[in-house]
Amino acid sequence: MPMGLDIVVSGAAPAELPGAGRPYPARRAHRLVARDSGEYLFVGIRGGSGAHGPRQPEDVFLGPGDICFYDAHGPATLDFPERFRMKVFLVPYESLGLDAADVARLAGTPVPRVSRLGSLLSPFLSELADTASSSLPPVGELLAWNAVNVLATLATERLNRDATATPDARTPLRARILEFIDLHLTDEDLSPETIAGAHHISARYLHRLFQDEGTTVGRWIQRRRLEECRRDLMIRARGGRTIAAVANRWGFMSATHFSRVFRAAYGMSPSEWRDTVGRATPTGHR
Repeated sequence: MPMGLDIVVSGAAPAELPGAGRPYPARRAHRLVARDSGEYLFVGIRGGSGAHGPRQPEDVFLGPGDICFYDAHGPATLDFPERFRMKVFLVPYESLGLDAADVARLAGTPVPRVSRLGSLLSPFLSELADTASSSLPPVGELLAWNAVNVLATLATERLNRDATATPDARTPLRARILEFIDLHLTDEDLSPETIAGAHHISARYLHRLFQDEGTTVGRWIQRRRLEECRRDLMIRARGGRTIAAVANRWGFMSATHFSRVFRAAYGMSPSEWRDTVGRATPTGHR
C-alpha cells in the first residue's frame, strides 16, 4: 500500500509475526503471551533499530483487542492459543516520525484494549485493516494515510511526549523537511499539509517538529521566503525584476502583504532595501 504500509490479516493462527529482512544477530526476542482466543493487533516497525533492542527480553502479556508494537527486524515469539485472529500493520519508522531509539522503546509496549486510547483505536484499526485490504486504490490510499496518522499519534502517546517535546533538530527527518521546504519555496501550494504528506507524517507531528525552535511551519516558510526575496533584490538591485515580480516568484501573492512582513522582519521596505544595496554596489562590479 502507499506510504510503505503493509497490512497483514490472518484468520489462522500463524507461527510467527511478519518480519522485515534478516533479524539482527545475537538478539533474544521477548515473548508475547496470550491465553484467550480472539483478535490481536500488531504494529511492526521496519528499520531504525540497529543495535538497539528491547531493554529486557521479558514476557509481554496481551489480551484480545490489545495493540502491540514490535520491531519487525527482531519479531517477538508468540505464545498464543491455537485459535486467534491477527491484524498487523507493517510501517517504516520514518513514516511514524520516530528515530532508532524510539523503536526500541516502543517494542513490547502494548496498548490495552480496555485503556482510554485502546478502546477508541482498537476497533477503528481493526475495521480499517479489513476495509483497506479490500478497497480500490483511491480509497485504499486514503485509508493508508489514516492508518499511518493514527499509528503515529499512538506511538507519540506511548513515548510519553508532551505537547512541546520534539526530536532533536539534527535528526534526518527534520533535515529532509527543511530541505524539502527550500526546494519548494516557489510553490504557491506549499503548506503544512503538503509537507506532511510528502514525508508520510501527520500535520500534527510536523508542527511539533518546529515547536522546539519557537516557531511554526508557516512562519518558517515565510522566513525562508523573505530571505530569498532579500537576496534576490540585492542581486537585481541594478535592474531586472520588479519588487512585485520577486515577491511573486517566492510565493507572496499580495504585494501589500509582502511589503508589510518584509518591513517587520528587516526594519525597512523592500524598495528601501533594494535602493540601499544598489547604492552600495560598485557600478563596475559584476
